Amino acid sequence: MAKVQIKVEGKLFAVEKTLLVKHSEYFRALFDSGMRESSQDELQIRGFTALGFLTMLRVLGGERPILNCEEILQAIECAAFLQVSTLTNYLMNSINSDNCFVMFQAAATYGLFDLSHAAALYVQDISSDLGDYLDCLTPELVDYVESLLPSSFVAVGQHTPALDFLEDYSRTICYLDEDANTWKTLGCLPDSASTFLAGVTTLDNKIYIVGGARGANKQIVDLSFCYDADTDSWSQFSSPHQLRYDTSLIGHEGHLYAVGGEYEKIPLKSVEKYNVSSSTWTFASDLPQPMAGAPCAKTMGRIFVCLWKPLDTTVIYEYEIRNDEWLPIADFKRPQSYGHCMVAHRDDLYVMRNGPSDDFLRCIIECFNLSTQQWTALSGQYVNSKGALFTSVVKGDTVFTLNRMITLIYSIEDNKWKPKKEKAGFPKGGSLHTFFLRLPKNK
Repeated sequence: MAKVQIKVEGKLFAVEKTLLVKHSEYFRALFDSGMRESSQDELQIRGFTALGFLTMLRVLGGERPILNCEEILQAIECAAFLQVSTLTNYLMNSINSDNCFVMFQAAATYGLFDLSHAAALYVQDISSDLGDYLDCLTPELVDYVESLLPSSFVAVGQHTPALDFLEDYSRTICYLDEDANTWKTLGCLPDSASTFLAGVTTLDNKIYIVGGARGANKQIVDLSFCYDADTDSWSQFSSPHQLRYDTSLIGHEGHLYAVGGEYEKIPLKSVEKYNVSSSTWTFASDLPQPMAGAPCAKTMGRIFVCLWKPLDTTVIYEYEIRNDEWLPIADFKRPQSYGHCMVAHRDDLYVMRNGPSDDFLRCIIECFNLSTQQWTALSGQYVNSKGALFTSVVKGDTVFTLNRMITLIYSIEDNKWKPKKEKAGFPKGGSLHTFFLRLPKNK
């Protein structure tokens, strides 16, 4: 492929033209301009640093570098100058409590609105833990953060469709009012919607419900629903080509992924991808094996699924979005190694399982670090007599876990979950779907 030499701060980088044209609005316009520079073998570009340009090339080449604050600043400068959305998206997926201020300020300065908005949302989510650190921001940036809606902890139980002749007022979605320490009703599910063995996830402040079942025979529900928290309204959308229940649903960058599940009590390995903007489903690469109810997590722009095999083996696969393939990245063996839940925080994946059977209320948490490729077992007791841990979600550096008796909130510090505070448990029994939403102020 044709290459061009790009000189930045006296350093030369040999780069394929097609790569630059594909990802950079600046280079696409330059090479199509017909100007003298468009045909030169060497170009000198000013306006950003060599380190920023190198970071961009690493990201475009498929690397996932962990960036310090100085590297982030220079990467933002490069992304803004060359208009590289892929680098901007990578930075958005890298926001954490250590870099959110740098991301917010720099992105606002260089006009990367999507990145500055994402960083501001993150700052809003962790604002209760920041204390006086908000004073580091300008008054204008503080005002912007305070204008954003905070995230609320939301839960919905497992409900089958309502009977035609009966109004079921228990079919509600609830949120935790942390100040009042009580669960309040956000709204009711549509009569035809099922959250029993359904795929449920959030994307862009919307709840998506796919599939589900009714009755002991697991009769499939072939309807899919979306709740828009901004407008407090429900809508219906098309279902996957392969009808399924007990599917794992993941929302990521404008798409839904329906992973595995069952149909007529037969496990599936098919995966389908829903494009929200075009309202279309397409098949993606199959799972390595059929699986229903597989624990999934996403972090740093990456998607992971936990599969288990005979002889007590748990295997974590990553879905490589760019190449549409499932890659095994880690495995471990434990007695009754069944991952009830998997959550992610930065470059750590936490796999939670309850058991073994003689001590069902004891929760074991294993942590896999994506950078070091190492497993560690978290020490301590993460469940007490108030119930086993089957659901947990992460916001910032905080983990929310929930059962009927208690909402137990942990802070993640030094690769440990440290109890932070307790709130009211969910008022209804059974399995739950939990997530975060930004609720309208009238709620």
